[in-house]
Amino acid sequence: MSGLLALLATFGMSWLLTGRVLAYLRHRAILDHPNDRSSHSIPTPRGGGWGVMLTLLPAWTLIALATGDGMRALPILVGAAALMAISWIDDRRGLGPAPRFLTQIAAVAAGLSALPGDGLVFQGLLPLWADRLVAAVGWLWFVNLFNFMDGIDGLAGSEAATIGAGLALVAAVGGLDPALGLYGLAAAGAALGFLVWNWHPAKLFMGDVGSVPLGFTLGWMLLSFAAAGLWPAALLVPAYFLADATFTLLRRLVEGKKVWQAHREHFYQKATQRGRNHAQVVRLVLALNATLLALAVVSVLLGTASGWTVLPAGLAAVVLLLALLARPVRAAA
Repeated sequence: MSGLLALLATFGMSWLLTGRVLAYLRHRAILDHPNDRSSHSIPTPRGGGWGVMLTLLPAWTLIALATGDGMRALPILVGAAALMAISWIDDRRGLGPAPRFLTQIAAVAAGLSALPGDGLVFQGLLPLWADRLVAAVGWLWFVNLFNFMDGIDGLAGSEAATIGAGLALVAAVGGLDPALGLYGLAAAGAALGFLVWNWHPAKLFMGDVGSVPLGFTLGWMLLSFAAAGLWPAALLVPAYFLADATFTLLRRLVEGKKVWQAHREHFYQKATQRGRNHAQVVRLVLALNATLLALAVVSVLLGTASGWTVLPAGLAAVVLLLALLARPVRAAA
């Protein structure tokens, strides 16, 4: 019952707040103007992530206080708020990579203390210093890849809803701390409320003010599941975002391109260039995500050792979707 309340309350609040944010952005003419790297053709308000995060952070605060999780959640709440502030400045006037990345490093460094148990994400396979370092690098990459993947209508919101709801289900099946499940459902509700406004054709965009702190908060949840021993599930639930962003980055590195520059080379972007509209691409990703979530649940049911055996099936499903997105759509006869 508490989980359903978290989902419905955050959905309603996010829907209302995002509508108010949209009115503000239109009034102030805070618009994302199309350029050669854009996937939209008309100026569109940017900054809808305020509606998501102004729902999510208070909801997580209430959940933390109600479950006695306040001290652990504090670095995550403060870090997300700091990332919202620096990202909004970047949305409005643009910042160089240094201040953005330094703020992300500070947020992640503080957030490492919020990992459950002994905080060893790799379950003792690495010494403490190496465990923290690798976890921090992975977390930073997830923050940035989530931002990179926010490039077409509905994609980032759908992924956030999938990850949130998926991790809540995994937490229930795996018998993890109930607070983690509530955090996940609150994230899902906030993302779904935003999607009402962001589904294709989008009335507004999330902007860095939403995508960066969302990547941070969801990244913390994924690391928490990994630290609890549910590594296969933590990899499977976000597998599409991980694969598309990582493969695209590596390809651009090999080609000698500046990886920090905006571009239109992700698989989902190429799919829209080759004949699919935004909604069609997002529906394909959601179908894949449903498959990945089912595999994640199976991995938990199989147990820590055997759970890894489902990863090849998840990898195969991701590769099939990437191949499909890379193919041009045949014109109707």
